[in-house]
Amino acid sequence: MQGNIKLCFVCTGNTCRSFMAERITKKLIKDKGLNFVKISSRGLNATGEMSAANACKALKNLGYNGAKRKSVAIKKFDQKTLYVAMTSAIKAKVAGRVIEMKDLIGQEIPDPYGKDEKAYLECARLIEKACITLVDKLVKIGGEV
Repeated sequence: MQGNIKLCFVCTGNTCRSFMAERITKKLIKDKGLNFVKISSRGLNATGEMSAANACKALKNLGYNGAKRKSVAIKKFDQKTLYVAMTSAIKAKVAGRVIEMKDLIGQEIPDPYGKDEKAYLECARLIEKACITLVDKLVKIGGEV
């Protein structure tokens, strides 16, 4: 079942939250052997900016790939992708099948942009909690959405 589910994490700039969610989820699905899931991330207002240094540090601190990359803007929405929004405000701007992190852990993911390392680490831990919940759901459904 290669690539049956496409997930795209969405935030504002794709330099912090959605980027971290993508990296965390990629490792979690690899560790679980879920080869039917394709993961990406995008930003509603992404401009090709590099990942935030503190986001990379937070990922490394938690044992995930912290390599920098350029942000990617969302250009179009498709009905084959399940979008995962960081907040209700972002969810409202997504056209397509969409859930939000609040659906997974009962709270939105606050934007750490421009804050200190501690704020990014706290954000990354919340994202990790939500991604673990999401991956557990994917294990249960086995590739059928």
